[in-house]
Amino acid sequence: MATKSKVLNKIDIGISEKDRQAIANGLSKLLADTYTLYLTTHNFHWNVTGPMFNTLHSMFMLQYTELWNAVDPVAERIRALGHFAPGSYQQFSKLTSLPDVPTSPPKALEMVKVLVKGHEAVARTARSTFALASDANDQPTADILTQRLDIHEKTAWMLRSLLEE
Repeated sequence: MATKSKVLNKIDIGISEKDRQAIANGLSKLLADTYTLYLTTHNFHWNVTGPMFNTLHSMFMLQYTELWNAVDPVAERIRALGHFAPGSYQQFSKLTSLPDVPTSPPKALEMVKVLVKGHEAVARTARSTFALASDANDQPTADILTQRLDIHEKTAWMLRSLLEE
């Protein structure tokens, strides 16, 4: 019976185990980056002060909500590829390319700068994983990564616009 179960659990979707592992590793980094940026953005939403409070408070809420909604599809794609998704702070801290949330909230415009860097970093992570997905002919992962790239690059641009004088 164990042999039959093992055969039924074998993944045969046209992507080699080696490629699925490499893509899952890249997606795990993307998941960790996304979750870290979510936490930072939510922290800034709670702690922003100053003359731009209403604008930034609302903007940060839209951004952290979008990030929160992004983590599930990334984690589920890792699972669809046959691997476990990371889900602890310890795992995320080892995988992320972003620094942890500042312990003392910075001034409003410094928050914006931190988030610009964060979105750009997540875009770089998504882009590096896109090459793996593309080479493996993994269209579902490539689709997720394309969507994430568009969102992170657009959000970074909008945040940078706040910094112009």
